[in-house]
Amino acid sequence: MDSTQRRKSGLNLPAGMAETSLHLETTFSTSSFRASSNLTSPSKATCSDRFIPCRSSSRLHTFGLIEKSSPVKEGGNEAYSRLLKAELFGTDFGSTSPAGQPSPISPSKNMLRFKTEHSTPSSPFSPSILGHDGGISSEASTPPKPPRKVPKTPHKVLDAPSLQDDFYLNLVDWSSQNVLAVGLGTCVYLWTASTSKVTKLCDLGPDDGVCSVQWTREGSYLSIGTNLGEVQVWDGTQCKRVRTMGGHQTRTGVLAWSSRILSSGSRDRNILQHDLRVSNDFVSKLVGHKSEVCGLKWSHDDRELASGGNDNQLLVWNQHSSQPVLKLTQHTAAVKAITWSPHQNGLLASGGGTADRCIRFWNTTNGNQLKSVDTGSQVCNLAWSKNVNEIVSTHGYSQNQIMVWKYPSMGKVATLTGHTLRVLYLAMSPDGQTIVTGAGDETLRFWNVFPSMKAPAPVRDSGVWSLGRTHIR
Repeated sequence: MDSTQRRKSGLNLPAGMAETSLHLETTFSTSSFRASSNLTSPSKATCSDRFIPCRSSSRLHTFGLIEKSSPVKEGGNEAYSRLLKAELFGTDFGSTSPAGQPSPISPSKNMLRFKTEHSTPSSPFSPSILGHDGGISSEASTPPKPPRKVPKTPHKVLDAPSLQDDFYLNLVDWSSQNVLAVGLGTCVYLWTASTSKVTKLCDLGPDDGVCSVQWTREGSYLSIGTNLGEVQVWDGTQCKRVRTMGGHQTRTGVLAWSSRILSSGSRDRNILQHDLRVSNDFVSKLVGHKSEVCGLKWSHDDRELASGGNDNQLLVWNQHSSQPVLKLTQHTAAVKAITWSPHQNGLLASGGGTADRCIRFWNTTNGNQLKSVDTGSQVCNLAWSKNVNEIVSTHGYSQNQIMVWKYPSMGKVATLTGHTLRVLYLAMSPDGQTIVTGAGDETLRFWNVFPSMKAPAPVRDSGVWSLGRTHIR
C-alpha cells in the first residue's frame, strides 16, 4: 500500500504493512476479565475496546444536561437537548423540568452538571437545621428533633389560705407515695394526688406554727419543723405523731432526710443531725453558718450534705465531718435554692437571693465553680429533673416566674408565669413529670414540665388533674 492509499484508509501504517494484515480482537472473555482484575500479566488478558457500565445502581437522575443556546439553530436547540437526554439517560429524563420550562442557561462549558436535590419538608432526609453538612450526604444525616413543648399554663390550681410569704421557710413537699404535704399557718394538710382527697394531719396550736415539712424518701413519715424550734415526725398513713425532738433555740425553717439521718436547719445558725434509732434529740451538731440556715439537701448517695444560709455561704459537709469540707462564698445573697444532680455525682447547683440572682454549678470533689448564670430574679428554689438533664428554678423579685433550663448549655426551655407574688415553694411529683409551686398569693399551681423517663413526650392531663381551682382545706 503506498502513501496515497494509507491516507485514504485513515490508518497510519508502517511502510510495507498491508491493511489486511490487521486484526482487532473484540471478544469479551469473562475469564480474561477476572484474570485482569487479579493483576495478571496484561499480555495474557483479552479486553474489549468498549466498557459498558451498569446503570441500574447509578444516580443518573441527579445529573442534568446544561441547556446552551445555539447561535445557529434557534428554536431547534430545545428539541435537540431533549432528544440527547433521552438517548443518554432514557425516556424518563428526556422531558422538560417539572414546571414545564427548560433549565436555566449556565455559563459553564461542561455538558453535564450535578443537580441539587431539594427534599420536601416531610422527607426524613431534609437538610440539617444547622445548614450544610460539610460534605456529608443528606441521606446519612439524622432529622432534627423538634423542640419540646411545655404547657404555659398550670393544669390545676389549689387555693392555699395562710400560705406564708416568707423566703426562709419550706412549706411544700411531695412524697414518693404521691401525697403532697403543705404547711398552712399552724396546720399541716395532706393532699392525695390520685384522688384529690385532703386530710388534715395536725394542728400545732395557737402558740406555734409550721416552718418546714419534709417526707422521708420512702414517703411514709413526714417531718415537721416548728416555730418553737422543735422537729416532729408523723406517720402520714395513720396521722399519728411518732416523735418530737428538741435542740434548736428558735424556728426550724428547713429539713432534709438521708436514708437514716434527718438534718434540720434553724435561725439559731446550727444544723442538727437526728437519728430516730436512738433516744437522743440529736446525734451531732454542725456549726459553720453565721446566720439563719435556709437551704439543706443531702446528695443522692448520702455522702454529702449541702447547706445554704442567710450569710451568703454555701457549705458542703461529708457524712462524718463536724466541720465543712467546702466553703463556697461566691454568692452575694442568701442561699436557699440547692439541688444535687441525679445524673452526675458531685455536681451541685445553688441559687442566690435578690442581690445575687445567679444559679451556680459546683464540682464538690475539688470545689471548682463550673458555671454561673444570671437569671435576673431572686432564686427561691431549684430542682433537677431525674428524667432529663434539665433544671427548674422558681423566682421572686421581680419577675415571679418559673424557668426550665437545659444543662449544661443552660438554654431556656420554658418560662412560666402566673403567680402574682414570689414563687417561694417548689416540689416535684414522684414520676418526675409534674411540679407544684407555691407563693404568697396563697395558691398552689401544678405544671406539666418534664417528659416521662420512658417516652420523652409532653405529659397529658389525666382525669384526676381536672382544670380548675379547688381548696386544699
